Amino acid sequence: MGELRTLVGDPLFSSRWVEVSMDDGKPMVVSIIERNGRLLLKFIKTGEGMWAEISGVICKSGVDLEARMSKEQIVLGPAANWMLSLAIADGGVFTLRRHLANQLQIETRGWRGRFIPTATN
Repeated sequence: MGELRTLVGDPLFSSRWVEVSMDDGKPMVVSIIERNGRLLLKFIKTGEGMWAEISGVICKSGVDLEARMSKEQIVLGPAANWMLSLAIADGGVFTLRRHLANQLQIETRGWRGRFIPTATN
């Protein structure tokens, strides 16, 4: 998380986030893991299991961060809906944007969610 925290400019940037924008009462939990300059995002839908696991390169794009991945770097789980499956089947970009002081917006083609931190380690 050291390189990611430096890139974000926040030494306490959380490694785990919980969704606050869901409309089904089942928040998504996102774990962000950095390994050798690569980003691993694990999305787990509460009560439904794995939504997606993506591995990609992270880079700064203006004030946002972008995680770019090929189709080989995406594993969709049983909780992923068909629309997401179609939207990122050939790879894509996940944008991570600070939303207010304590929120992170994560979005890709066909999906977006707002999250609050649950851990800083």
